[in-house]
Amino acid sequence: MINYEEFDSAIGLNWYEIDPDVQQVMRRMLDPVDLEWCEPELIKFGALCGGAIASRAETTDKHPPELTKFDRWGEAVDRVVHHPTAIATKRDLWESGMSGPRLRKEAARRGRRYPAAMATALDYMVSQAEIAMLCATGMTSGVITLVQRYAPDEIKEGLLSHLTADSFDDAWDGAMFMTERTGGSDLSTIATSAREDGGRWILNGAKWFCSNIDAGVIVTLARPEGAAEGLKGIALFVVPKVRADGSRNGIEIRRLKNKLGTRAVPTAEADFVNAEAYLLSGGAKASDGRGLNRMMEMVNGSRLGVAAMGLGIMRRSFLEAAIFAAHRQAKGRLLQDLPMMRETLVGMLVELEAAAALVFAVTDGGAISRLLAPLAKMRVTRRGIELASQALEIHGGNGYIEDWPTARQLRDAQCNTIWEGTENIICLDILRALRDEQVLEAVFASLQARIDGVGAELAPIRETVTQSWREVRDALSILSRADRDLAQMNARRFCGYMADVAQASLLLEAAQWELSDSGNARKAVVARLFAEEHLSATRGRPIVSSDRTRLDLFVPLTRYGFIEPSQASGLLRRG
Repeated sequence: MINYEEFDSAIGLNWYEIDPDVQQVMRRMLDPVDLEWCEPELIKFGALCGGAIASRAETTDKHPPELTKFDRWGEAVDRVVHHPTAIATKRDLWESGMSGPRLRKEAARRGRRYPAAMATALDYMVSQAEIAMLCATGMTSGVITLVQRYAPDEIKEGLLSHLTADSFDDAWDGAMFMTERTGGSDLSTIATSAREDGGRWILNGAKWFCSNIDAGVIVTLARPEGAAEGLKGIALFVVPKVRADGSRNGIEIRRLKNKLGTRAVPTAEADFVNAEAYLLSGGAKASDGRGLNRMMEMVNGSRLGVAAMGLGIMRRSFLEAAIFAAHRQAKGRLLQDLPMMRETLVGMLVELEAAAALVFAVTDGGAISRLLAPLAKMRVTRRGIELASQALEIHGGNGYIEDWPTARQLRDAQCNTIWEGTENIICLDILRALRDEQVLEAVFASLQARIDGVGAELAPIRETVTQSWREVRDALSILSRADRDLAQMNARRFCGYMADVAQASLLLEAAQWELSDSGNARKAVVARLFAEEHLSATRGRPIVSSDRTRLDLFVPLTRYGFIEPSQASGLLRRG
């Protein structure tokens, strides 16, 4: 079991070795051949994130990037200057293989595909240290995919040589600029123009929120001259940081945003001024109406990354709270021994494991990911704010002080509900996805199969979850017949409940795996607590019940211990 009394802080720990839940996820999801190779890399990365990267993050946050508009001769340079701690972390992340090509090349050398669950585990661990660094480095893989699929042959090799460089000094990272002054929710209003000039394009226009502004390769949306109004007239372009002749490209930075959080990644207002760009269309014409669809390929992947950011904040918040509660005393007792504190910490733990189950399920791929990616982004980023707030409160006044890590977690967490679409936008996207009968049936079939595999020990919880899926289907049927405004008004409630049921299903699957693998009923208790909290028809039941689960099983739950099935049998029957 994890002994929180041994630690003063989360910084300095190996964040893989101290996280039995993600270890179990890796054992459950990875082929044994892949696990044998991946786990040593995860252990090394856990030490890096919990050590040097976490330590530097506290300094980087207090010394955010600065903009140098002109050099000493008065020439415009628009150079972003990073603190040395930020550069050191970027170098470490590239060379570790998280954003650089090393791990993917090693997987290819072994004749294996690079496991998506492994990539998400790396994102999750770096997010515990600093989500801004995941933003600054994590978009590169999405840019690589778009360049590989859609870039003209004459520039593809040159871009990829930098995007997949072995050396950090030769590397170009990626970014995407979409939002304009009219906002990011209505992309049909994009005003940035594109004019064809031989084999290249010239872009002019303003972008309003440009994260990782000094990236080497930018993908962006613009409207070619003469194109139709609305979304069909938008095309996708790639903008290198230098022109073909080696000179600085026409990307002018107005100012860096003074942000609440995520300070390590520079976010700016920028103008394209006769910027040299190339159409990303795979040979199709700019007017084919598919530009936004291609952009959304990267956005959907980025949503999983943002969900991993929220999950990382949840984990860091729980870990810091558990360590603090194991040391701090009130009224002659440790905080962890106080009944309400036990309930709070168990509640944080249950939400964390339910969120992890949802995020890692996205890595299964296929039609289910089309729905679970936005669902995870919506649910887990909101829970990140909630757990960061709870961790801050557990620390009391100390939590509100910037000398402690919880204040930054709360500041950073708020950004995740905005990145890659606000909750309202995500909910509308989920409803659109569910109109596709193939997606709908694939999702329900996949999650139902996970429930059907559950044994008799978990049957009562399975019945609760199965009934809840019937309610989801009924609600969806009603929404599909409702008028547009009424359907949209209820979209958040529907998506929230669907997230509840999906998480409960995935926890049940994990609980069955753990029972079969080791005979441990710990995850089964977690699944029961989650179902009771989110799927129970009687919200007042816990108040009047004599259930002592959160008190009596506090230690094995929060410290990842062993719970005998006989201990849990009565609890599971109440599921």
